[in-house]
Amino acid sequence: MNLGRMNILVTGAKGFIGKNLVANLYNIKEGKAGNRDFQVNEIYEYDADTEECLLDEFCAKADFVFHLAGVNRTQDQKEFEEVNVGVTSLLLEKLQAHNNKCPVMFSSSIQAALIGRYENSDYGMSKLAGERLIFDYGQKNGVSVMVYRFPNLFGKWCLPNYNSVVATFCNNIAKGLPIKINDEKEILQLVYIDDLLEEMYDALEARPHRCEYDGLQAIADGSGRYCYVPRVHKAALGEIAELLYQFKMQPESLFMPELPENSFVKKLYSTYLSYLPQKEVSFPLNMVTDDRGSFTELLKTDSCGQFSVNISKPGITKGQHWHNSKWEFFVVVSGKGLIQERKVGTDEVIEFEVSDERLEAVRMLPGYTHNIINLSKTENLVTVMWANETFNADFPDTFYEKV
Repeated sequence: MNLGRMNILVTGAKGFIGKNLVANLYNIKEGKAGNRDFQVNEIYEYDADTEECLLDEFCAKADFVFHLAGVNRTQDQKEFEEVNVGVTSLLLEKLQAHNNKCPVMFSSSIQAALIGRYENSDYGMSKLAGERLIFDYGQKNGVSVMVYRFPNLFGKWCLPNYNSVVATFCNNIAKGLPIKINDEKEILQLVYIDDLLEEMYDALEARPHRCEYDGLQAIADGSGRYCYVPRVHKAALGEIAELLYQFKMQPESLFMPELPENSFVKKLYSTYLSYLPQKEVSFPLNMVTDDRGSFTELLKTDSCGQFSVNISKPGITKGQHWHNSKWEFFVVVSGKGLIQERKVGTDEVIEFEVSDERLEAVRMLPGYTHNIINLSKTENLVTVMWANETFNADFPDTFYEKV
């Protein structure tokens, strides 16, 4: 299904979801991202500081509406009613005035499902009222409406100390500030912003994931009244904090945790990095230096070895050792050198001339003593090295022997 070029209205365009959505819709509009059935013609951004007359103009031209405007926390409880319900009413009135029957997506909250069951918060009641307005509008006007009850959301650009505990934890830990945890075992349902955006694209293409709710649980059925983001992560508050403190220590430990595709830890790490203050964006590395040059460890992992940078001064030979099980890649990125390897117990030497003119990776084979020689008389030789295991001083598996 090719939907052609669409005019897309985003209310709450400066909020967490809105900012991410708008930025990526522009990527699609400008041809920087593809693989979708729709194209973007115009993006209409509406927020609290936008003139109301523009909303009228946007509602006349929109082919799809993402209604994300809302208040999650306020000192004045009336603001929940004024924004979460009032702006929704205004939007629907203007769409109806222009007889614009374009689809409308509405950003609600799982808090709406609590009303009448567990608690009756002003925020939850305002979202539930907004849902009813949207459903009534859709039914009376024959308009496709998509209501999403979002759980906890996280990702870049989410405002800390507002409505996201993940944003607050990321911000505070990145800046060395304390965090507060009332119950470390409390489990959160979490949706990552990039996964949410993929679902928003599905909604644009008229194929949202639909469900009904059994209490707080979304039950996928393909035809339900509500919509949901299919990829949800569950994590305890204590687990989240522990992971974030590991990320905080990475510049000292150099250890990078495993980051499986689509895993919570991978998404949480990306989120954490977006909160780093400028002074934490770069960090020094420990260069071990001597009269031959230097050796610097870059990155370590529990299961995929470690990366290092070796600098050899002009005319210097380094290495002259072998390993039983350890093996390595050497990649010369600056200068010209010679790598030699000899199988222990034999006389045959294999050689590889390497330089920055043609990058190549040379394997240091188990059971082969090896070296690397800087062939230049004036320039340093810089080599990026990867070893299949991190260095263990108690079991170094490294034995001196000249090639």
